[in-house]
Formats: sequence, C-alpha cells, structure tokens
Amino acid sequence: QVQLVESGGGLVQPGESLRLSCAASGSIFSIRTMGWYRQAPGKERELVADKTIGGSPNYGDSVKGRFTISIDSAKNTVYLQMNSLKPEDTAVYYCNLRTQRALTNYMYWGQGTQVTVSS
Repeated sequence: QVQLVESGGGLVQPGESLRLSCAASGSIFSIRTMGWYRQAPGKERELVADKTIGGSPNYGDSVKGRFTISIDSAKNTVYLQMNSLKPEDTAVYYCNLRTQRALTNYMYWGQGTQVTVSS
C-alpha cells in the first residue's frame, strides 16, 4: 500500500502564493517521478509539473515561470511553490507518484487539495 498525503491548498487572492506538499509513505520501492496535476470544473486533468528523480523538471505551459517543483528524496516528499497565482489556477490539485519494481511501473494519486484564487 502506498499513501500520498497532500497539504497546503486554500483560498488566496490573485497575485499571492501557495505552497503544496505531498508526502509519500508505505510500500515504496523505486520512485521514478513525482509531480502535480490539476483539474478544474468541466475540464480534463492536466499536468502542472513533474520531475523525474535525478532529472529536470517539466512544467505545463500555463505555469512556466510562476510555479516551481522540488523533491526531498529523503522524505519522499514533493513540493509545488505557486507564485503569482491567477484565477485560472483554481482547481483541485492532485499529487502523482510513479514507481518501478521488477520492471513493472506503478502510478498512484493523492486525494486532491483545493486551490481557489479569487478576489
């Protein structure tokens, strides 16, 4: 069993910042990638940012230059620093974890945390 516990969502005004955290625990073997996706009402889930362990981060076009992803491998925790937030960033943000064991890939999702940007 793998658990992903997210925190840090909330209500902020445009231009403000938030930091999301996601801690992974349980039967984690080899983490390949950790990242964040989001889903707004009526829209498909989309990539916000992800990062392969030891690799470069990958960002969705709409957040480049404003969001920063980082991983603390010792804590199996991924962070998303969100600056200059816009109303269109309003969504449920989901943590994503990809692992590999014996050449089999696994993917896990967090329960989601709401981010609302509104004046």
